[in-house]
Amino acid sequence: MLIVIGGLPATGKTTLARLLASRTGAVHLRVDTIEQAIVRSGLTRHPVGPVGYVVGYALAEEQLRQGLTVAAESVNPLSVIRDAWRGTAVRAGVPVLEVEVVCSDGQEHRRRVTARSVDIPDLPLPTWREIVDREYEPWDRDRLVVDTAGREPEDCLGPLIEAMVSAGRG
Repeated sequence: MLIVIGGLPATGKTTLARLLASRTGAVHLRVDTIEQAIVRSGLTRHPVGPVGYVVGYALAEEQLRQGLTVAAESVNPLSVIRDAWRGTAVRAGVPVLEVEVVCSDGQEHRRRVTARSVDIPDLPLPTWREIVDREYEPWDRDRLVVDTAGREPEDCLGPLIEAMVSAGRG
């Protein structure tokens, strides 16, 4: 199964994806890690454009074809990106679960942005203004929405695992 986890920066995507991977054995594929590796190679600088996503699609498809569950985590701001993740699952012949992680409390979200630390060396973190101003298209299809505002990561994981089980039966 491909679990596509998207949402604005600092909503809790990485925390949730890591927790999901540790609980289920899913492969956690993080586009930020891919993009920063490309930057470290010297081939380009931030922003890298679509290359991180394209590499992510290829890596996810390879893991899916090996029978592994993949939790692909990135902002996924555009419908074309979401469609490409869905296409990855279709090509691999596996179900897909799309998840949008949100933080509905603006003050909490802003606090997270200013308080978080870099966990990928040299990855530039966006400012609150950059997050608010970034292009982020509304989702135009069914997905699981996980609101992390005022909730512990553990509390957000239950509905995600339930949706995985349901999607796997579909």
